Amino acid sequence: MSEIQLTQIRKTFDQTDVIPGLDLTIPEGHFTVLLGPSGCGKSTLLRMIAGLESASAGEIRIGGRLVNDVSPAERGCAMVFQSYALYPHKTVRANMAYPLRMARTPRREIEKRVAETARFLELTDLLDRYPRQLSGGQRQRVAMGRAMIRRPEVLLYDEPLSNLDLELRVRLRLEIAELQREMKRTAVYVTHDQTEAMTLADSIVVLRKGRIEQVGGPDALYNAPANTFVAGFIGTPKMNFFDVQAVAGDAGTSILTLGGSRITLPRALSRPPAQIGIRPEYCALTSTPGEAAVPLHDSRLVIRENLGDRSFGFLSSSLGKVTYLMDEAAQARDGGVQWLSFPAQKVLCFDARGDLIH
Repeated sequence: MSEIQLTQIRKTFDQTDVIPGLDLTIPEGHFTVLLGPSGCGKSTLLRMIAGLESASAGEIRIGGRLVNDVSPAERGCAMVFQSYALYPHKTVRANMAYPLRMARTPRREIEKRVAETARFLELTDLLDRYPRQLSGGQRQRVAMGRAMIRRPEVLLYDEPLSNLDLELRVRLRLEIAELQREMKRTAVYVTHDQTEAMTLADSIVVLRKGRIEQVGGPDALYNAPANTFVAGFIGTPKMNFFDVQAVAGDAGTSILTLGGSRITLPRALSRPPAQIGIRPEYCALTSTPGEAAVPLHDSRLVIRENLGDRSFGFLSSSLGKVTYLMDEAAQARDGGVQWLSFPAQKVLCFDARGDLIH
């Protein structure tokens, strides 16, 4: 068993609560990503699970065992760091074998595990090289191999790809995903990169200022974010948010007034919204109003983001900043009136506190 249970975990630095009190269960065999902006407490939380930081209060259990006072070496965890943390004077073979030597593993078993792990991570031809002779991606694979070779109950990743270029990040993301499928270990992965989170995670924990904003699978966080923070943090480009001026409704519909235009949503709302959110990929610029549309006065195209298969336009307008999926046949015109159109069923509504209205 390698389920991780955090109960009322608190961490204080210099009388400041970095994590003010947090409950979280990480299921056995799941790949869980701790996601959030810099300073949200995600690395601190990971280090407390590893035993590299002590909790100021609360309980940490791994596989049902209370580990608050257990040393890092005896917790059954292995950690992959952002900075590789390889011994420069040791070969790849020696770096990978080091944890087993410290555990007094028999020599033949060490040689066997090093060979198996190197083969899995495509490091066999590099075993006699030193870290200085490796690329960044190769060094990170060695660091992953050193963590794997102990066959830990829990694998912990602290932003392991942040120092790599884009091509290597994509490649190693795939290798980490393959590693998880093969090993089926409980894994906790820290990142501020939502693409990594959405690609790798069984479950994502979104953190802000040491508090959990939402826990769920990638699709749930994208399609039903708990609040405006999660809605704005998940998704590229960022979701559009607009203030709602008035609300009415009847018999299973809701009528919102936005930018002087009335929009009918095909559902009743449990409480009045203060804002609506629409993802840019559902938005289009049109010369006439569609199913749901708001007029944009004095619009001006600030920049076009070309992603190859599609482009997004970033506008300044009477509604503020607007992002939409560009259509070559309907380019933005400076000045005048254009319509921002979108499907009514894709509109998300948020109350005055920023919470999602179901």
